[in-house]
Amino acid sequence: MPKVELKMPKMGESITEGTIINWLINEGDAFEEGDIILEVATDKVDNEVPATANGTLIKTIHQAKDVVAVGEVIAILELSESTSPKPKQDRKKEVTPSVPKLNPKPPKLAIKEVPGPFKVSNTNTFFSPLILSIAKQQHISFEELARIPATGNEGRLRKSDVFQYINEGRPFKFAQPVVQADPTAYRIPQLHLNKGKGKIIKMDRMRQMIADHMVYSKHTSPHVTAYVEADLTNMVNWRNANKKPFLDKYGERLTFTPLFIEAVAKAITDFPNINASVDAHNIIVKQEINIGMATALPNGNLIVPVVKNAATKNLQTLAENVNELAQKSRENKLVADDIGGSTFTISNVGTFGSLMGTPIINQPEVAILALGIIKKRPEVIETEQGDEIAIRSMMYLSLSFDHRVVDGFLGGSFVRRVADYFEQFDVNRKI
Repeated sequence: MPKVELKMPKMGESITEGTIINWLINEGDAFEEGDIILEVATDKVDNEVPATANGTLIKTIHQAKDVVAVGEVIAILELSESTSPKPKQDRKKEVTPSVPKLNPKPPKLAIKEVPGPFKVSNTNTFFSPLILSIAKQQHISFEELARIPATGNEGRLRKSDVFQYINEGRPFKFAQPVVQADPTAYRIPQLHLNKGKGKIIKMDRMRQMIADHMVYSKHTSPHVTAYVEADLTNMVNWRNANKKPFLDKYGERLTFTPLFIEAVAKAITDFPNINASVDAHNIIVKQEINIGMATALPNGNLIVPVVKNAATKNLQTLAENVNELAQKSRENKLVADDIGGSTFTISNVGTFGSLMGTPIINQPEVAILALGIIKKRPEVIETEQGDEIAIRSMMYLSLSFDHRVVDGFLGGSFVRRVADYFEQFDVNRKI
C-alpha cells in the first residue's frame, strides 16, 4: 500500500498558513473517503479537511495549535488498495465549532507519493519558520521572542516554549531593551486592580482573535478620527421609491449598504492613497478596491466579509454580493475567500442605533469608515426663496485613519467626498 504525504491544504486565495485545531483521526486509525481527518483554522474561519481516499493515518507531524504553512507536510498516510478500510478506533463522533465552518465543499488534501521512509529535518535557524509563524499570528516581536526562556538544543526556542509563554500572559509583552531605556518615556503601570466578582465567561477563539486584533491595531496605528455630516434625503427617498421595483426586476433586496459601498468606492478612486497598507517604511497603494463590511454573526461576534472589486460593479451586482455575504454570515457559511483581501472597511454602526462611532482600523488597512444612524431632523436649507427649515434625513460619518501615512488633509477630504456623493445622489436615477 502506498505511503503519501498529507500537506496543509490551501483554503483561500490569500491564505498562506493554517492552525491545526484538532485531529479527528488518531495515529493507527483507518478512515474512509470523505471522513474528516482534522480541523484547520484560518483567520476567523474553521475548515474541515476530508480524506480523498480510504487509508490509515500512520504519523502526525504537527499537533493541535501548531501553525503550519500551506503546502507543508502535516502527516503521513497509507492509502488502502481495498475499498474496505480497517475498523476505526476511538473516533471522535462530533465536534461543535465556535466559529463559521467552510460549507459545503472543503478543500481537498494535497498528496504526493513518498519514495522512501519518512524523515523529519530540523532547521538550524535560531527562530524556526514555525516559531515565526506563531509569532506573526500572536503579534510577538523579535525582541519579545528573544526574552522567552528556551528549552531546545543549543538554546533554540521550541513551540512549547512559546505557547507556555502565551499561557503565562506574555509577561515580556511590553518590555523594552535595556539599551533603549529612556527615563522620560512613558511606562505602562503594573496596577493590581480589583476586577470584581461575577459570572466568568471564557472567550471563544473568535473573540480572542478579535481582542488581539483590536489591541494590535491600536498599538500599531496612531488613530485619528474625522467627522462630517451628510444629508441623505435624496438617497433615502430614491431607495424608498425603488426598493420594490428593484426587487421585482432583479430579485434582490435593495438595502442602503450597496449604495454606501458604491459611493465609498467612487471616493477611493478619487483619493487612492486611502486604499493602502504600511510595510515598514513603504506605503503599498492597492490597485483593487475591495471593501469589507463589518457584520454581526449570530453568536454576537463581528466578521468582515468583503465585496471584491467594488469600483467595477454596478448597483445590481453590488446588491447581489452584499445580500449573498449577509445571508452566508447569518447561516455561518462564510468561506475563507469571503473574508480575505479587504483594502478598506466600512462599519454601519447606525444599524445598532448609534449616532456615530470611532471605529478601530482593520489591519493592515490605513482607514475605516463608520456610518451612523439615518435620523430625520429639522435643518436649515437654502432655496430660491431663501433659507428655510425642512425635515431632512441626516447622518454622521466618522473616519478613523492611520496618522503615520494619512494626514488630516487626506483623511478629511476623503470622508467629505463620501458625504458629497451621498448628498448628490441622483433622484432621477433609473434602476
